[in-house]
Amino acid sequence: MSVTTVIPANPLVSSYRSVTEALSPLADPLVRVAAGLALVPHGAQKLFGWFGGYGLEATGQFFATKLGVPASFALIAGVIEFGGGILLAAGLATRAVAALVVGLMAVAVVQVHLPAGFFWTDGGYEYPLLWAIVALSYVIRGGGRYSLDALIAR
Repeated sequence: MSVTTVIPANPLVSSYRSVTEALSPLADPLVRVAAGLALVPHGAQKLFGWFGGYGLEATGQFFATKLGVPASFALIAGVIEFGGGILLAAGLATRAVAALVVGLMAVAVVQVHLPAGFFWTDGGYEYPLLWAIVALSYVIRGGGRYSLDALIAR
């Protein structure tokens, strides 16, 4: 597997070149960690009722009555968001976990948010679509140099 060298673009202020060159390798892991950790509380809402969530039973009832999918899908969604978020943040099984997140977010867009339009503030699909695209980038590229996947591969 070849290693790709990222050449940062010229910074807006040329005197910041050394800072941008030093921090550039951290940009991708920063997004991966933030994306993974942003999923965790959503899974905790579904699984445990934390952060104002309803817990597994009530979420399952919502999935069955409002979405027309089996209540067991609440467990699947919660595990992907909670456990998958942790794994994505750590960069472990990155491609597989990111693929599960893409699938989950695609279902969320189509089944839940599409009828409400684009804007997240109106319950639209903007937020889950963004996370699906971010996750898709990790399906394509993997966890990168600063991931547990890379550490295991060494």
